[in-house]
Amino acid sequence: MANYPQLDNARGVWNMKEVYDAVMGGYWPNALSRGVFGGGQAPTIVNTTDYVTIASAGDATDFGDLTAVSTGKAGASSFTRCLFAGGETPTVQAGIDYFTVMSTGNAADFGDTTDSRRKSGGTSNSTRALFAGGLDPTVKNVIDYVTMASTGNATDFGDLLAANQATSASSSPTRAIFGGGAAPGSVNVIQFVEIATTGNSVDFGDLSAVRDSTAACSSSTRSAIGSGSTDVGSTFTNTVDYITIASQGNGIDYADLIVAKQTRGNASNSVRGLWAGGAPSETAVIDYITLAVGGTAADFGDLTVARGTAGASNSHGGLNEGYQGTRIPVVGASTRAVMGAGATGGSDTIGNFIEYLNIATAGDNAADFGDLSVSRRHVNACASTTRGLFGGGATPSLSDVIDYVTIATISNATDFGNLIQAKQETGSASNATRGIWFGGFAGGGSPYAGVNEMDYITIATTGNASDFGNLSGTRRNAKGAMASPTRGVTGGGTNGGELDIIEYVTIASTGDVTDFGDLTGVRWDHCATGSSTRGIFGGGYSAPSSGMITVIDYITIASTGNAASFGDLRSKGGGIGATSNNVRGIFAGGGTGAGGSGRSIIGYVTLATLGNENDFGDLHVGYTDMTATSANHGGVQ
Repeated sequence: MANYPQLDNARGVWNMKEVYDAVMGGYWPNALSRGVFGGGQAPTIVNTTDYVTIASAGDATDFGDLTAVSTGKAGASSFTRCLFAGGETPTVQAGIDYFTVMSTGNAADFGDTTDSRRKSGGTSNSTRALFAGGLDPTVKNVIDYVTMASTGNATDFGDLLAANQATSASSSPTRAIFGGGAAPGSVNVIQFVEIATTGNSVDFGDLSAVRDSTAACSSSTRSAIGSGSTDVGSTFTNTVDYITIASQGNGIDYADLIVAKQTRGNASNSVRGLWAGGAPSETAVIDYITLAVGGTAADFGDLTVARGTAGASNSHGGLNEGYQGTRIPVVGASTRAVMGAGATGGSDTIGNFIEYLNIATAGDNAADFGDLSVSRRHVNACASTTRGLFGGGATPSLSDVIDYVTIATISNATDFGNLIQAKQETGSASNATRGIWFGGFAGGGSPYAGVNEMDYITIATTGNASDFGNLSGTRRNAKGAMASPTRGVTGGGTNGGELDIIEYVTIASTGDVTDFGDLTGVRWDHCATGSSTRGIFGGGYSAPSSGMITVIDYITIASTGNAASFGDLRSKGGGIGATSNNVRGIFAGGGTGAGGSGRSIIGYVTLATLGNENDFGDLHVGYTDMTATSANHGGVQ
């Protein structure tokens, strides 16, 4: 078997061939991930716990026992630990048990939830487990959480929209989703919270029908919510809805399970979703679907004991710090950066060029991709997994043009639509669905006057931008912006003076910014990029016409707080284009000072590791005031 880094303690960088070989050879860690099913009613209450290897169909194997017979528990898991919380014996419990997933043996005591309850929804990312709602004897709206690497009692997180029991729970690395439930009648509400924060849940949309005692699986992008009762215990369904976790909207019916039951245990490895057991008239059946496809479920095997149960896995969609099988990156398009616009310096020639390179291959120079529809500088770009968009800029007159390219196809740009108004010096960020432009200069006023508006578009369509909300103040030269799949972050700029402020938005919603923290110092005309978890800000100026800086700052996007030092660029100044492939961040071009000539240099950093910029290659000509994006940046992971 190949020597690979463990998912909970990964070191080093995999190249694309190693990933492909490991996945195809069956020795990538995800191939060995487990689904664990704990406790239940069969019809008497049991402490039985069994497991399956998700990637290979077959009957479950005995794992060990819970600390007590229990049913109605909530399951959650990190890469290493599986937790089962609450339940009844038949006395309602507050206890949390835990297992080490890749071993076998009996459970140990972890701590207690904030109150005794059964029929909560449990989910997690790699750090926190959340338990939502429940019953004892009244229906509860509480959400509490634990840090899974330690042991101890749960802490209050916030509240559900309303008291709810028997809700399903699933997650991406950043969001927890709660779907359906009984309050006390069956409901169709879907709601969510951001796992890294605390606070009350937010409405997401509705299931295709009212449903309680549901169970949900997830990849890092999709939640599949299935099974349950449509009338609190009389009529059962085999329907599975899906939602896209990073967005908001109603569930879409896309699959049917073999068994129409309630109180089924769930587990997934981001490729397969499993539903196990069920009640009443208890069954041992485990069936599964391919999460990306849906359709009619297939038989997987059987539990060791027929029962309604709870489930968890060490490879579900909330755990994508390691590769989880949702895709095998393709060398070429998926690691391709496109960069363009800009000027050779000062008031010199403004360009319509677009160049490209493979981010994974240091040492390569950029090559010609095509042309923008209009030559301009101070443009800002964003991208989905397929399209790159270039918005605004100056020709030298201000432009509202948005162009797009298909990143995998070398060609000229095509007209997409227009920004709300003509402007330059915006910041931009995106996830796989939406692109956002922050602030900018729309003409008039003092030399530092800007706008506070934010524009957004849906990348898969074409059309004009719409209003997203407002920054905390007017802002220009705020070119430093990046995103995770859920958050867009913008920092720095000018509004009559230089700024160090960092602010963020939730991309799937609309509304004004929220304060994030501060950069290590004021800066403007800087650049930014990042992975799905870490954002970096590089270069720029600290004074109106001087104060060139090399500093690179970093933040953890899912949290809030001040930036810290990452390292240094090789050359001082602004006008740099930056993007990433979620592992490596690159910096292209830039100026030698305000009004200075452009540079042709391209450099890179490894995003997960602090350090200075390294040499990558060169542009075909030295450019400043340029932009860059890619099909694999942190916002689309």
